[in-house]
Amino acid sequence: MRLTLFSDYTLRVLMYLGVHREGLSTISEIAQAYNISRNHLMKVVHHLGLNGYLETIRGKGGGIRLARPPEEINIGEVVRHTEKDTVLVECFGNQPSGCCIVPACELKDILHQATEAFYQVLDRYTLQDLLKQEEQMKKLLARIETVSL
Repeated sequence: MRLTLFSDYTLRVLMYLGVHREGLSTISEIAQAYNISRNHLMKVVHHLGLNGYLETIRGKGGGIRLARPPEEINIGEVVRHTEKDTVLVECFGNQPSGCCIVPACELKDILHQATEAFYQVLDRYTLQDLLKQEEQMKKLLARIETVSL
């Protein structure tokens, strides 16, 4: 299983904001720190705001910050929100499958179990767990910000 870029960027935004809790951050700062598209991040931040993970402050001096403490942001829940339309194989989707063995295939059930196991592992972790090396992450992000200026 491979996460979409949207999920990857979502987790990166949350980690960035997790190590920069002391104030507001901007989409441009995050895009620069990770060297990724500002336009992609605008969609990610909008999604995170709609789902209650971020607080967005508009206007001059505005920015974004976590809406909840890191220990209250469950990684499994976040990934479920970003991966809800992803299907592992064709027969998982809502469209009729072109596969002729669907009525006798056991693979669908096995893959479903594997996907559930994947999410069960993610459910055991929060954003706080991803921030165990917070000081090192902050230094690495600062180095990238300094180099690109």
